[in-house]
Amino acid sequence: MEGIQTTKQRFGIIGDNPGLNRAIEKAIQVAPTDISVLVTGESGVGKESIPRIIHSLSHRKHNKYIAVNCGAIPEGTIDSELFGHEKGAFTGATSTRSGYFEEADGGTIFLDEVGELPLPTQVRLLRVLENGEFLKVGSSKTQKTDVRIVAATNVAMFDAIEEGKFREDLYYRLSTVDIALPPLRERKGDIHLLFRKFASDFAMKYKMPTIRLSDEAIQLLVQYRWSGNIRQLRNVAEQISVLETNREVDATTIRNYLPDTGSRLPAVIKSQEKSDFSNEREILYKVLFDMKADLNDLKKLTLELMKNGNTQDVRQENESLINKIYNDDQDDSYETVEEVMDVLQIPQKSQQASTPPPTEQTVDPYHFAEEIEEEETLSLHDKELELIKKSLERHKGKRKAAAQELGISERTLYRKIKQFDL
Repeated sequence: MEGIQTTKQRFGIIGDNPGLNRAIEKAIQVAPTDISVLVTGESGVGKESIPRIIHSLSHRKHNKYIAVNCGAIPEGTIDSELFGHEKGAFTGATSTRSGYFEEADGGTIFLDEVGELPLPTQVRLLRVLENGEFLKVGSSKTQKTDVRIVAATNVAMFDAIEEGKFREDLYYRLSTVDIALPPLRERKGDIHLLFRKFASDFAMKYKMPTIRLSDEAIQLLVQYRWSGNIRQLRNVAEQISVLETNREVDATTIRNYLPDTGSRLPAVIKSQEKSDFSNEREILYKVLFDMKADLNDLKKLTLELMKNGNTQDVRQENESLINKIYNDDQDDSYETVEEVMDVLQIPQKSQQASTPPPTEQTVDPYHFAEEIEEEETLSLHDKELELIKKSLERHKGKRKAAAQELGISERTLYRKIKQFDL
């Protein structure tokens, strides 16, 4: 088994980062087997080096090695590219064609950007991983292939699985061994080494003196975020080698080739998908719901006071409710139930109340309560339903997260889901 340093020299890998060394070590260890490998990492970190190491150190090294960029093949033709097609299978299929899996029989196939595969193709790939069988497009005859699959992606696979863009069973088939490559910003000690290597290569290519950096320029390179990783560093080295006449480069010159070097913003800024005022509207709905709950509590307290003239009993039984309604705001707090009743304009029953004189028609001073409840229910029902639906959609049906966002308990949310028949 080759050592890490020997492998680096053989494949031109620069750097001594522990994360990089661990990735190479795992590639060396897994190479003699036929285990499927998934290489993960950001775009531009050099994921294509790992499959070459695995193939070169395996017993398949004398057979074909085919690299396929899954993201560069149109969805309508990717099945034909991977598995082949029969003559007449679709318009333009004038002859039978072998796919990559047939051509790579006995060797290794590298599926770059495997996260971009459409779902129907993922089903076909899963069958190949399970039993080595596949069908050409337009054929009913099953074919066998003996292929070692190494895949790579820069997609967050668990997010893709949760969004339904990638099959979970296929992910676990591909990632029997997961090799993660660190981004360049986590390999600060390797940045200057890589730049020197690229500068030397371009000096030989364009037949010109090698670029040399000042200490300030080196420090600027090391502190830069490198969103494009090694690919971006290589491009910067090539630009400076070609465009700069002075071969001694300082920090001021380097800064001209690094976009947004003065920005303190994060490396990735996602724009808002919606430009309307939906968030503000939802906040308003929440305020209305809180007001509705307070109003219902107020009606309950009012009804208790109307039915029971003993304010002490009402106070004891509804102490938490009174505190919730009237003591949350220190500026508007009330000391006693009597003060509450004064505010509500509810007359207290006298302990020796006389029988009221008979009247032809008793006027209900609270006749408006039912009207308020009816009008309020009609105005907020649809809004409450809409907000619950949006929250459930946003959290993909997860009631616990939706309940936290709405500010209610999970049990209350479950009851409302049953009530609205969602």
